[in-house]
Amino acid sequence: MTHPIATRPRTPAMTSPRSTRLRLADHVDRFASEHPPIPIASVDFTIRDPRAVAERFGGVLDYMARTELEVERNVLELTTLLPDPPEIDRRFYAEVWGPQERQHGLILDTLQTRLGMAPTDADLTTVSTKIRVLGLLAHLTPIQDVVRMLYYLTGMTTERSALIAYQRLHDGAKEMTEKALAASVIAPIRRQEPGHYAYYQFAARQLWDQLAHWQRWLVRRLRALSFSPVGAGDRHRRAEVGRMIIDLDLGDPASIDALAEQVARVETELLGAGRRGLRVPPYIVGAFRDAVALAGEPSSRA
Repeated sequence: MTHPIATRPRTPAMTSPRSTRLRLADHVDRFASEHPPIPIASVDFTIRDPRAVAERFGGVLDYMARTELEVERNVLELTTLLPDPPEIDRRFYAEVWGPQERQHGLILDTLQTRLGMAPTDADLTTVSTKIRVLGLLAHLTPIQDVVRMLYYLTGMTTERSALIAYQRLHDGAKEMTEKALAASVIAPIRRQEPGHYAYYQFAARQLWDQLAHWQRWLVRRLRALSFSPVGAGDRHRRAEVGRMIIDLDLGDPASIDALAEQVARVETELLGAGRRGLRVPPYIVGAFRDAVALAGEPSSRA
């Protein structure tokens, strides 16, 4: 039975749920076929100057390796948050996105050890109390739709941030004449990220059209209260994000604001920030500014 407060009149412009599922399924099928997980054996880890690469990009690589490996925990979180997800969502995160991202993490972690760095310290099992509580509420279908929307929004900002980071890493490796690092390590990973972003963007646009006004209000409210950069659950981790932003030469105020605008472009459109005269939701630019500020504090490196 459809929940009475979860519905609103449909318009002819709306895409049917069945059509949406078919388009998403086609995207997932094509993406899985064209971009299988990258075998580590296919990667050339030749580094011309390991010390220089570690000094310039060690923090970035460690952060990226950790967040990619923590996809294993992310899948646990998703199974808690979405007790009855659409099958295409489950297939995407469990069978396509998850295996691809794990390989990204393993490749970057292997690279770290080749650079003389310690293996990354990834949390693969912790599911927070906040997520467990939200998962209990998500057994109500209208609430699960709100949680799904938050999942898609998080996916978009995460994947867009990753794309920018990998592009900066790729350009930096080429500047350092680290040809194998650019072409064999970073480029194959970077090629898989747009497919993830495309899935979240399409799914978010379709679901937003189907939400009731109260659900949209709740999405906006929860997003503003809960947003943080990926892998930045505490003060120490937020400082790590800030150092990564600085190491990618994006730490000045104008670059921080431009970064936030790029990662939140679709979110700004869907959630209506643009109609309120905002170029980017304030909680996103504020989170990035806060991370960079924390990175400048001596205690953040303790």
